[in-house]
Amino acid sequence: MRAYERLIEYVKVPTPSAEESTTHPTSQCQFDLANKLVEELKALGAVDVRVDEHCYVYGKIPASAGYEGKTKLGFISHMDTVSDFADHAIRPLVHPDYDGEDLKLGESGRVLEKSVFPHLTELKGRTLITSDGTTILGADDKAGIAEIMTMVEELAKRGIPHGQISIGFTPDEEVGQGADLFDVAGFGAEFAYTVDGGREGEIEYENFNASGAKIKITGFNVHPGSSKDTMINAAEVACEIQSLLPEKENPRYTEGYEGFYHLTGMKGDVACAEMEYIIRDHDAEKFAAKEACLREVAEKMNQKYGKGTVELEIHEQYRNMAEKIQPCFHLIENAQEAARRAGIQPQVLPVRGGTDGARLSYMGLPCPNLGTGGYACHGPYEHVTAEGMDQTVELLLELVKIYSE
Repeated sequence: MRAYERLIEYVKVPTPSAEESTTHPTSQCQFDLANKLVEELKALGAVDVRVDEHCYVYGKIPASAGYEGKTKLGFISHMDTVSDFADHAIRPLVHPDYDGEDLKLGESGRVLEKSVFPHLTELKGRTLITSDGTTILGADDKAGIAEIMTMVEELAKRGIPHGQISIGFTPDEEVGQGADLFDVAGFGAEFAYTVDGGREGEIEYENFNASGAKIKITGFNVHPGSSKDTMINAAEVACEIQSLLPEKENPRYTEGYEGFYHLTGMKGDVACAEMEYIIRDHDAEKFAAKEACLREVAEKMNQKYGKGTVELEIHEQYRNMAEKIQPCFHLIENAQEAARRAGIQPQVLPVRGGTDGARLSYMGLPCPNLGTGGYACHGPYEHVTAEGMDQTVELLLELVKIYSE
């Protein structure tokens, strides 16, 4: 079975995680896919296959005879999707021999346009997979799961000798909790790769340092006709806070290694307002400076409007894994060689986001990321190609071969 065929089946199982939930997993629907993957892994010959009470799936492919001493390698992808554009069943559409032109997404009224996604011309002649334009596709990260599963199948079919291979599928990556309860010791790998997002051949080991911030603003509401020097409009204070942050340190204006403040949510009125930010930067010092800036802004507001007007909470989400990958840089060099052997031009790029691997690297499992061949994730324009997924499978197989030499 080709990887894209597995993808089409997996995306039909809804698995959006829920950011406001306090349970683990954050949504019970993730067990539906987890249980399906457990049975499939067993059918493919994996051992020690299990799904735990928190919806983490684990399994191992035993080492070939005589290869027991080879590096124990792991591969990890996440089962959950974002909750945006995921409120009804996903209907994947397959477009054989895509012509590289603008493409209507079902009857949704949405169009995959070259002017917005210039790389579409490079996909001409491939089999393009999209949703019907009313939902996400869910290739983030079910493409990664499909590629890992297909790699497992192909190892057996081709009789490729290998060391022990550990497989892991996590819940709740999209809400920043994917690695929280991961059983590193039970996983049993020395090194691992996440297979998640990005075009085929992308290799990523430098991710953002990341934190989330929540701001609560308490206003003072009186009749507007007699409010001079008295009213504190919480909604206006929220706007003032945003205005005091560096204008160009915003996702709209940044790329590459540049960090940002991103206002992800805001609600309120005169009496009370709430704001939510994510703070990102690859550079640790610049990241710390961004957190400090937000604290200074909050303090400035309290000095202006009175103590307790603004309450700020900042919590760490993940850190740049580069410092944990540098000492074992063979992970990157071998991934580059595997890509070349698979006929792909490798690209080592910074991650403008995070992966489970960032957290896992700090938990003792060095874990860079490999792209899946996916594009435009987290929205209705998400797409992937069958051929890109095939190439990623070949890259994974070549990586297994390298670590078994």
